[in-house]
Amino acid sequence: MTKRVAFVTGGNGGIGSAICRELAKQGHSVVAGYFPPEKESAEAWQKQMHDEGFAIGLAAVDVSSFEDCERAVAEIGDEFGSVDILVNCAGITRDGTLKKMPEANWKAVISTNLDSAFNVTRHVVNGMLDKGWGRIINIASVNGQRGQFGQANYSAAKAGMHGFTMAVALETAAKGITVNTVSPGYIATAMTEAMPEEVLQSIVNSVPMRRMGKPEEIANTVAWLASEENAYTTGANIPVNGGLFTSH
Repeated sequence: MTKRVAFVTGGNGGIGSAICRELAKQGHSVVAGYFPPEKESAEAWQKQMHDEGFAIGLAAVDVSSFEDCERAVAEIGDEFGSVDILVNCAGITRDGTLKKMPEANWKAVISTNLDSAFNVTRHVVNGMLDKGWGRIINIASVNGQRGQFGQANYSAAKAGMHGFTMAVALETAAKGITVNTVSPGYIATAMTEAMPEEVLQSIVNSVPMRRMGKPEEIANTVAWLASEENAYTTGANIPVNGGLFTSH
């Protein structure tokens, strides 16, 4: 297997951690992006990864800033080499019904979840084009496919990510680059585990498989999309949601 440089934004989150582990298992040189004010917790996370046997680099980056993404990608290039595999995984929620949603909550989610895909990808795609090889994987959500009450901002951002995927896939397909979306359903992470038991149970009851997904199940899908063997799947939106939402 060819060793590649993989950059995972939001890499120290629940799903991001699983993706970092899996890509490292595949033999890649993995760098996890984290929000700069969270340096202390990111370094503790890196130590935990090291203790588990994974040597994962760290990159402080505000993905909502075009300029900061340019800086971070340049620094990754200097230390690890140019990015071959990009996983846009950073994201936040600021839930609330539209009639009560402050403009700040709309802008925060759009900038962190959608603008970030442009901000980071813009700075890695030229290197991929020059090499004639690249894998770009955007982590969206089932709620970008079906909508969700109280998540106009989040659903719009995640739906927009796949529009971005499809356009960039067409632009780069002839150059050995694949661009795909993964849309997770409800995944068991520290964030969801903190929910009240009755809320968790109602979520599980809504899923045909009657369980939450595992972060590793998202990571396995990402690893397949990032592989050398997967050279002909591009512009796709891969659902990993236990049957919660199906489409033709």
